[in-house]
Amino acid sequence: MSDVRDPAPYDALLLLSFGGPEGPDDVVPFLENVTAGRGIPKERLREVGQHYYLFGGVSPINDQNRALLDALRQDFAEHGLDLPVHWGNRNWAPYLTDTLRDMAKEGHRRIAVLVTSAYASYSGCRQYRENLADALGALAAEGLRPPRVDVLRRYFNHPGFVRPMVDGVLKALADLPEEVRSGAHLAFTTHSIPVSAADASGPAEEHGDGGAYLRQHLDVARQIAGAVTEETGVEHPWRLVYQSRSGAPHIPWLEPDICDHLEELHGSGAPAAVMIPIGFVSDHMEVLYDLDTEATAKAAELGLPVRRSATVGADPRFAAAVRELLLERAATERGATAPRCALGALGPSHDVCPVGCCPGRVPRPAAASADSPFA
Repeated sequence: MSDVRDPAPYDALLLLSFGGPEGPDDVVPFLENVTAGRGIPKERLREVGQHYYLFGGVSPINDQNRALLDALRQDFAEHGLDLPVHWGNRNWAPYLTDTLRDMAKEGHRRIAVLVTSAYASYSGCRQYRENLADALGALAAEGLRPPRVDVLRRYFNHPGFVRPMVDGVLKALADLPEEVRSGAHLAFTTHSIPVSAADASGPAEEHGDGGAYLRQHLDVARQIAGAVTEETGVEHPWRLVYQSRSGAPHIPWLEPDICDHLEELHGSGAPAAVMIPIGFVSDHMEVLYDLDTEATAKAAELGLPVRRSATVGADPRFAAAVRELLLERAATERGATAPRCALGALGPSHDVCPVGCCPGRVPRPAAASADSPFA
């Protein structure tokens, strides 16, 4: 019988994230990386960068990834899992290609990849796999043998991701004034994306009507709202809303925006609200600015009591979930079986993204998929 604690065939784990500036001088170069190929002038990037300058030009995401790395390494060591953990970013140092180059030179041949995005979408899944393909192609062009990379499945409904968010909501509710607590509405927030991108998210058979992006978020929101009701005995009204829109005004994006939703709640007589950023693994800049700054200011203007619940971040339960996902995938690759934990109605996600999953506007090679050029 295969040992479900065996990480083979994997010899390393790669934490793959978005990246962010770590000082004022980094902001515009970082935004140039994010918007590469779109022809956006530097003057506009400086305007966009004002959100970062409010926080000293530093995005919290890199420190949060360092905390997650520490949590993963500690969890692995405590459970006898002798597997190195590396880190690479899409848009800032440590860059993905540099990290994979170092890993290849160290002799790593089969790498499991954790992406810090829990849901299906082009920007949250396929684009990372395209980045992996670009990086592996760069290594091959340098004469290095590219390692094989496998992306761990979507973890939006894994208990280790959902349960910490439930606790965050309970803590936020408890922090509201007692006289408004029981009537508080729950506003589950995630990154708005173009409606067309949402409709095309997930495998081809799931496209349309918001695709997998909408279904996955709604399923998580139901799970959290239900758990809060079970814990408190109070059924709080809830809705999935959106934040961080960045596209052209004429292109339809998912709505309503969180600030519009707060105005609607105030107008309907809601006594309070809890903002729950289920679409974010940790307190990214979008959480610090769009929720903690902009939306909180809107609520104050309305006289609506609000609290923001915590993201999962480096919670030990999330680190344990990553270990479980890694060992689950390792067992599958060896032809063995392992428990596949998932809450809600959708069940565990696929291991290998099929052809046509979360397509972009322009077809590009993607690693860790059924049509990957790097088998």
